[in-house]
Amino acid sequence: MRRLQNILVTGGAGFIGTNFIRFILEKTAGFSGRIVNLDILTYAGNRESLEDLEGRYGGERYFFEYADIGDRAAVEAIFERHRIDTVVHFAAESHVDRSILGPEAFIRTNVTGTFALLDTARNYWREAGGALRQDVLFHHISTDEVYGSLGETGAFTEESAYDPRSPYSASKAAADHLVMAYHHTYGLPVTISNCSNNYGPYQFPEKFIPLSILNMLEGKPLPVYGDGRNIRDWLYVEDHARAVWLILQKGRIGEKYNIGGENEWENIKLLRVLIDMVARKASLDPEKLRGAITYVSDRPGHDRRYAIDCAKIKGELGWKRELGFEEALGRTVDWYLANPRWIDGIRTGDYRKWIEKNYEERR
Repeated sequence: MRRLQNILVTGGAGFIGTNFIRFILEKTAGFSGRIVNLDILTYAGNRESLEDLEGRYGGERYFFEYADIGDRAAVEAIFERHRIDTVVHFAAESHVDRSILGPEAFIRTNVTGTFALLDTARNYWREAGGALRQDVLFHHISTDEVYGSLGETGAFTEESAYDPRSPYSASKAAADHLVMAYHHTYGLPVTISNCSNNYGPYQFPEKFIPLSILNMLEGKPLPVYGDGRNIRDWLYVEDHARAVWLILQKGRIGEKYNIGGENEWENIKLLRVLIDMVARKASLDPEKLRGAITYVSDRPGHDRRYAIDCAKIKGELGWKRELGFEEALGRTVDWYLANPRWIDGIRTGDYRKWIEKNYEERR
């Protein structure tokens, strides 16, 4: 039986990590253990996103560790100090555009950082005599982008061949292969999940949905790549957290599980739905917002369509998404409207200058 008592969550101050920690501490009846959040707090990490939980659980069930996953000495000390028996590895550089402009950080974090975590876990979980403990687990969070681009039909399965098209997806593919290599070579107990596009509260506004919401509120242009007909499968972040928790409890060692929202949208159609929703909730003029839609030149290597086949995780672990898209998108918009303090905090960072610079270059 897996212990699941001292869980190390890497990148827990980021969007998905924050929502996962909230889900574990607030919405799981069977978990009584401890969460250790390891984060270096890059531009997309915000410790304030878990400020209330730190106040309630800090020092007893929740611990924050400021460290780089590539710093072997620091990670080894965290394993020892907290007696880590489970790793949930969210930490990653994840924005495709940034990976095109500056790929080195993606290789350093997503490849070298994953290697450092794997090797630390392998050494720490080795028993006397050299055998690895089997009551532990290293779970790696990956992306559907490792599979490349789909045509008009079909969906990615766990057996789909890897075909990454950007430095970001290539770095995640390399990390996936490292995780499986540590399982096959050393016997490290691992699982992997590949998810589709997430959306929900606390998402840093370089990504499509929160960027569009904030630009609407600020009267900014609403940039759309190319012809706007790229298709993505959208997964509400709490449904993702629920899936990861199921994998930690019941997922088979050495297996991959695809997690998707079964919810495909062309970018331009999603933006129009979002415009109507934000206009209604924020009392804005929808016609004026629609007039702010601006088509910009497509980014290099922009995959046309992603779609996830979730049959494996649904059949084996009993997972299903619990919220319909309209309700989940409404909750997302409501959260951004209700949290100006969080938004003001990230406005002071570099994201707006970076986004505006790239928008101007693509006009």
